[in-house]
Amino acid sequence: MFTMRFDMRVPGQSAEERAASYAAAIEMAEWGEGKGAAAVILSEHHAVPDGYLPAPLILASAVAARTENLPIVIGAALLPLYEPARLAEEMIVLDHVSRGRVSYVFGIGYREEEYALHGRDYAARGAIADDTLDRLREALAAADAGGPGLHITPAPYTPGGPPIAWGGGSKPAARRAGSRGLDLWGSGNAPGVAEAYVEAARAAGVEPGACTLPEPGTVMTSFVSDDQDGAWAEIGPYLMNDVLSYGEWNAGNDNVASISFAQTYDELRAERATHRIFTLDEAVEHVRTQFVLPLHPLCGGVPPEIAWTYLRRVVDDVLPAAAAAG
Repeated sequence: MFTMRFDMRVPGQSAEERAASYAAAIEMAEWGEGKGAAAVILSEHHAVPDGYLPAPLILASAVAARTENLPIVIGAALLPLYEPARLAEEMIVLDHVSRGRVSYVFGIGYREEEYALHGRDYAARGAIADDTLDRLREALAAADAGGPGLHITPAPYTPGGPPIAWGGGSKPAARRAGSRGLDLWGSGNAPGVAEAYVEAARAAGVEPGACTLPEPGTVMTSFVSDDQDGAWAEIGPYLMNDVLSYGEWNAGNDNVASISFAQTYDELRAERATHRIFTLDEAVEHVRTQFVLPLHPLCGGVPPEIAWTYLRRVVDDVLPAAAAAG
């Protein structure tokens, strides 16, 4: 199986090229359904010069309209930047459009520019996150409850609303998730985070959910080619668009699993960690042992015509070989 993540970063390209990348993401999701795609993952950031996807629910609606069964994950959506009642309404509409296929991983974010853009107090982001999360969950739970007073309409397609998890790699994030009985999708495996999650859940009298804490260096973005030199020359510069900006945003934080601080694509290639171009045999082994190949087809602005070549290679070559190998 494979996942496909899209963040729609298209540095330095025209409006027409950007629109083509959006069209390609939707087409890739439709194409991947039934060919081994386990999920499409849509990320969110704001005020990024390369056009990082700021409105994942809208893109999710387009993907949902073109697919029938493919799960769609919005993660991480930056919850403190949303108004909870309006977000609940939009989630419910998308829940119906997708027939319950969209789930959410919410996070707090870590860039002051995003809070400034949305008129939020960055210093108070933890308190804002707690309040927004609680109000959102209350709105979804009470949607279309009837009776006196204001309430959200219509009722969600999914009873109680679509699934919600919390994302982050800190103890406060762990406590925020644990105390509310939410699954935790960690960005890393810092000491004490797992313990804080379980302790918070038990203190609140709720059952701990899933706590996924990836180790630094976990492969998060992958492509496949037996022509290693040619592939790195072709898409290495695009991968570095992704690597350099995330490295700048997370300077000094070496516990984020998806972050590399490489400065060139030769350094990134040598790391063999977060961003990998697997050989066919390596990709087959990864699928056999890790079950899911994490693809990021348009990473850093990879042109769609190039991205399709690598994407089709996974379906045409990797997955059949993995199935044959058992």
